[in-house]
Amino acid sequence: MKITRFKTTLVDVPLEKPIATAIHQMKSVGYVLLELETDQGLVGESCVFTLNAVRLKALHEMLLGFAHQVEGRDPHFVAGIGQDIWDEMNAIGHKGFSIAALSAIDVACWDLVGKAAGLPLHKVFGACREQVKTYASGGLWLSQPIDSLVNEAADFIAAGFRAMKIRLGKATIGEDVARVRALRDAIGPDIELLADANQSLTVKHAIRLGREIEQFNLGWFEEPVVYHNLRGCAEVRSALDTPIAAGETEYTRYGMRDILEAGAVDVLMPDLQRAGGLSEMRRIATLASCYEIPISTHIFTEYSLSIAGSEANCISVEHMPWNAPLFNEPMELEDGMIALPERPGTGFSFDKTAVTRFSVG
Repeated sequence: MKITRFKTTLVDVPLEKPIATAIHQMKSVGYVLLELETDQGLVGESCVFTLNAVRLKALHEMLLGFAHQVEGRDPHFVAGIGQDIWDEMNAIGHKGFSIAALSAIDVACWDLVGKAAGLPLHKVFGACREQVKTYASGGLWLSQPIDSLVNEAADFIAAGFRAMKIRLGKATIGEDVARVRALRDAIGPDIELLADANQSLTVKHAIRLGREIEQFNLGWFEEPVVYHNLRGCAEVRSALDTPIAAGETEYTRYGMRDILEAGAVDVLMPDLQRAGGLSEMRRIATLASCYEIPISTHIFTEYSLSIAGSEANCISVEHMPWNAPLFNEPMELEDGMIALPERPGTGFSFDKTAVTRFSVG
């Protein structure tokens, strides 16, 4: 099998309403969609994104710059393709859009490998489960008032979620505590509640807030400080009983190694786009297991399911609905768990009608 065409499409998918975290203002998600066509009629698909479609064309140009490493090659040589791209990006660095481009190519190649084998990727990799725990992450934003948080939490529970994440980072500790208290009172003790400060706090503020909200039995306190302050994150971790989760903003196994060696997390959260694709996510999961640290994948829910289904130390996936409008197939959620798709490859394919509707040229 040979890859005969490297096809890209730009789309911009609007969110239902503008949303905000402590460091983001979001109204849409812009994607570069990649399709690798082959001489056997199979097509490998993947995507990478930018918030609000900002610098989408720059991401697209980066991806196009590696097309020559892909066209004419057998996607089963995904490791060789990845290594050649890695070597080529030495001059521009192994972070940022270069790694995002590698991720798109890696996922699309693996999608082809699974389709050629007629197997879902978690079985190609070696399956360990048929379903995985998830949590609702597409809501409970910092921009929402408390009554909206409570109403949305009820909707999540009705939809089948048994865990959810609230964003923190208000101007005062009292405001954040009031929001967590109201939500815990509303959902009761049996629904898992997670909190995410989106890197917005100082170390001392994070410790003070963390101590105040420990009474609410949080599953984890995510990204309490800026991502590169590993010493500070480790200090927060040492001061609190609540588990600390982080890692989504770092790149490749080398960035994850730094986090692990710093003792900065209880849960490592690799992001597929920043990791460098499924190949590197598998390496990251193995690396984390050497430190007895579990992983929970950051967004890219549909594609990350293959990792969750094949890595024993993956404890959950983040359920983010942003990608859903692009795919023909919905995720199957029941009683807080997502079923791993049995369809070949990643198990998800682009909805051509939606792609046309959201296309930006």
